[in-house]
Amino acid sequence: MKLTPALETAFNAQITLEFRSSMVYRQLAIEMEIRDLPGMATWLRHQADEEIVHANKFIDHLSDRDNHPVIGAIEAPDVSIDSVLECFEAAFAHEQRVSEGIRNLYRTAETEGDLDSRPLLNWFLNEQIEEEATVSNIVSNIKLIKEDGPGLLRLDEELGLRPVSTTEATSGL
Repeated sequence: MKLTPALETAFNAQITLEFRSSMVYRQLAIEMEIRDLPGMATWLRHQADEEIVHANKFIDHLSDRDNHPVIGAIEAPDVSIDSVLECFEAAFAHEQRVSEGIRNLYRTAETEGDLDSRPLLNWFLNEQIEEEATVSNIVSNIKLIKEDGPGLLRLDEELGLRPVSTTEATSGL
């Protein structure tokens, strides 16, 4: 069943937000790289790649339903940080924006009576709970560590162990 024009517009807005998220995470990765924290930079680059996977899931959903996915204009990320804590607080704030975007997309699907989007949107609601919890945990760890060099280096090493994933959407939502 084809999506309504209003729902197609909402999905396309989410696709754009996911690609913007990737750029935000890429910029945050650069910020950590120039601070010689390669593990954190790697974690953030993987997060950027995951955002592309998310965009691809939405693109596939629209395409599968005979709609036209469109990537909107994406502004360069406005990322200005002075510390590791600010970096991950910015990541957390951005995840909260993405979560709200997903919730708004769900609300639009409900308003439009689109039952077929529910499985995908339910997956994303759960994914965003996990995303926010993960970044919130990192923020909490950084707050405990403060600017303690050995603590930051240990966290940097831990975050660098994140498994590599592909930017292609995988089956099973």
